Amino acid sequence: MKKLLLLLLFFVSLVGTAQQQTVTYSIIPSSFGENTSITITINGNSFNENTWGVIDNSLYMWSWSYDLNDTNQIDAPSNGLWTASADASKFTYNASTDTYTKTLVPTTYFNRNGIGKIGFLIKAKDGTGDKKSQDILAEVGTFQVTLTAPEQNSTTILASGGSLSIAATNTNGVASYNLKSNGISINTNPNTSSYSYNHTNITSNQNYNLEVTQGATTIVKKFTVFVNPNTVSETIPAGLVEGINYNPSDATKATLVLDAPLKDFVYVAGSFNNWQPGVAYAMKKDATAGSTKFWLELTGLTSGTNYTYQYWVGETTPIPNSPALVKTADPFSTLVLSPYDDPGIPASTYPNMPVYPAGQDKEVTVLQTGQTPYPWSTATTNFVKPEKEKLVVYEVLVRDFDANRNFQDLINRINYFKTIKANAIELMPVMEFEGNESWGYNTSFHMALDKFYGPSNKLKEFIDLCHQNGIAVILDVALNHAFGRNPMVRMWMNDPDGDGFGSPTAENPYFNTTAKHSYSVGEDFNHSSTYTKNYVKRVIKQWIEEYKIDGLRWDLTKGFTQNCSPSDENCTNAYQQDRVDILKSYADYSWALDPTHYTIFEHLGSDNEEKEWANYRISETPSKGVMMWGKMADNYNQLSMGYNSNNDISRIYALNRAGFQANRVMGYTESHDEERLMYKNIQYGNSNGSYNVKTLNTALSRMSAIGAVSLLVPGPKMIWHFGELGYEFSIFTCNNGTVNDDTSTISGDCKLDTKPQPQWTNNWLANDNRNKIYYDWARMIGLKTTEAVFSGTATIASATTLTPNIKISNGTLPGTTLKDVLIIANFDVIAKNVATGFQYAGSWYNLMDNTPYNVTDVNATIALQPGEFRIYGNKASTLSKPKFQISDGIYIYPNPASSYFTLNTNTSKVQIYSITGQLIKAFNKSRSKDQQYSISDLRNGIYFVKIYNEENQVKMIKFIKE
Repeated sequence: MKKLLLLLLFFVSLVGTAQQQTVTYSIIPSSFGENTSITITINGNSFNENTWGVIDNSLYMWSWSYDLNDTNQIDAPSNGLWTASADASKFTYNASTDTYTKTLVPTTYFNRNGIGKIGFLIKAKDGTGDKKSQDILAEVGTFQVTLTAPEQNSTTILASGGSLSIAATNTNGVASYNLKSNGISINTNPNTSSYSYNHTNITSNQNYNLEVTQGATTIVKKFTVFVNPNTVSETIPAGLVEGINYNPSDATKATLVLDAPLKDFVYVAGSFNNWQPGVAYAMKKDATAGSTKFWLELTGLTSGTNYTYQYWVGETTPIPNSPALVKTADPFSTLVLSPYDDPGIPASTYPNMPVYPAGQDKEVTVLQTGQTPYPWSTATTNFVKPEKEKLVVYEVLVRDFDANRNFQDLINRINYFKTIKANAIELMPVMEFEGNESWGYNTSFHMALDKFYGPSNKLKEFIDLCHQNGIAVILDVALNHAFGRNPMVRMWMNDPDGDGFGSPTAENPYFNTTAKHSYSVGEDFNHSSTYTKNYVKRVIKQWIEEYKIDGLRWDLTKGFTQNCSPSDENCTNAYQQDRVDILKSYADYSWALDPTHYTIFEHLGSDNEEKEWANYRISETPSKGVMMWGKMADNYNQLSMGYNSNNDISRIYALNRAGFQANRVMGYTESHDEERLMYKNIQYGNSNGSYNVKTLNTALSRMSAIGAVSLLVPGPKMIWHFGELGYEFSIFTCNNGTVNDDTSTISGDCKLDTKPQPQWTNNWLANDNRNKIYYDWARMIGLKTTEAVFSGTATIASATTLTPNIKISNGTLPGTTLKDVLIIANFDVIAKNVATGFQYAGSWYNLMDNTPYNVTDVNATIALQPGEFRIYGNKASTLSKPKFQISDGIYIYPNPASSYFTLNTNTSKVQIYSITGQLIKAFNKSRSKDQQYSISDLRNGIYFVKIYNEENQVKMIKFIKE
């Protein structure tokens, strides 16, 4: 079976124990044609259904077919998904004989003609965790050819002048044999059932086709010979790095470099030599003592032309189960073409995408000399990153953000990001990953951009646009691991079934044979290896220098140790000195390239280890220190649901973590990995009488308060996309809209599925209950990023409470400025008189609208309804301070306004008039104070707002739309 199918399910390797079983079977009739009805029978007593968790005798067939030449493998249309086999592939269980049977006609079942062989296995409905049998193959047709020497599709390595013995037999009488090498017939036998030939004095690489014809049927068996070119030893030119080295003064030349320890020779095959490399395309071996690098200068290239190539890496005496020759793309590719994924990429997303070369296998690298550098604006070249302490990061999965699932969607929504006032955008992995619709953590080529989201210049355009609007861009990168298509995995792999994919061998200089931690995903990098360290640094350099990326969020940093085992979670979660040291060295390298670079670790570990990175080089100028992901989802969700347990939120503040010296915790209430707060609100929320958190609008009404007690806490913060609109679809929502949260198996749920996008199709911004969250959070983020008090010191008691109290003070500010803040909220389901504890008496202001509040008793309580909050400051905020006011204290804010305005009073109707008195827009439904009025559709200019209260009294206020 194709390993590709399993590799696309990129969490499969998280399952700790293999459950593959060997079954016994029969096929009746044993010899059959493609139009013959056959019955496959599996003996139930040959395996244990319970091992796979099968309790109702529900077993399924996963099958595939080949053409007459045993190539062009295609899966059966009735397979379904590996995690959810289709009912059409289900076996019939016969209790009396304890057997499973399935009857089919190959041409019908596989929906193709010209079938030469079928393959199948038996599996549980969800095959995750190797809940499957061995692969079973069966020939189709009465005429069969067996290649006995060498093996079908094999590669033989020979010394120059060597010979190759070829032998084959056929069924159904005699046949005609024609052996071709490199397209030329070299031997024939027109009338035999047993063929043999010895090809002698082989001095160049050979691609053989043995064509065997009987009647109107021809079967072709393919195999190859590679001649060891007796690699030339020559010192590599100075200054070359691994991968493609373009010649800055000559666009007809490029030099390729590959580091391949233990390999004997490397050919470069590509479109420039018609994929038939001879000795002229054998790479030279660096003569420098101790070097394991191969290199080759390509000449005669045409500037601006897209060339494709692979390395064909040979080893004369490979270890058992390892291939003698591996065909692989360049590990340091910046653009790869894939025969698996590229057909699914829309031309609208990637116009004029280079074409995958016909007749090749696996990924290929694209090389193009004479490229025009991207014309970065001065906004990027002069970009000053937002302070770490004031970062508000908006995390995005490009696939699920908008309908086209590409970078252009992000570009088109730049005003959405600007209005929410996030000053950084974090993209989930966009490096070349396996498959198209993925979270991106199943990375194969860390330096290449995945084409499913668009071409390189489109990401650069987005980054440039963000910088023009004061927004930093951070990339999520998965450098703990790589997946099976990765060239460094494949060059040193176990591949017993010869399909070109496998697991690392003990010789692999980059990867462990088994993971050295308990959170294994894909193949585990060995970060103690110099090879791995060099690779990681090249990846960092690529994204910082080529794409002007402002920061990297490092996924699964717990895996950067060599001290543990897959089964030892205590070890993985404990302090590991090698992990501390290697991650510091990677941070050092990032800061050497860009002293203000954001380094962010998703460690989610103990304070004693995380503080090592958070405090690292913190006192320098500019201040360093790694930002640590601070998961607080469970605690904040308890608040949003209204439950008085496990809701201590004090650790969202870095200085409440043992040993942390500065604000280096990126706190968040939601991330890509967490169940959505709103979903749990609606499913499990608390209630009291008519007040029920499970009611959508009630649940939405509590989310502004979540922002108040999280976003404004000093230190960097992160929001997950559409949390600001109250996105209530479960993280386990399937692509058909249902919810499957069966987490008993890693890939048995729909966590990784593409999600629905009602935020745009249903215009959530026009929904009063949703846009209130959006604009409230925008106000809060604006306060955080512009008011110096929010870089001060916070006081948050470590306590379980539904009425959190947060005090923030910045003693470095003068008393005439906003220097003290009190935040209170009521997350109960009943009204509460909430304790305050103002820092001092006097005039205070509600910073959401700058309305004054006089404090005479610093400990007086304030009555808050369920879900209400207050943000008080000792001075009014300078952010969007109201410029127009009428005597009875009604305000419009912000003013000037760009997308919305808010009124600090209840209204029965609101009308907007032009300066000439023309009615432009009306809001004819009653609204409570602090709700937003959308004006994004108005042209810039001066307008008047006519406000009607519940007593039909009228006030007029002027505002500016900008």
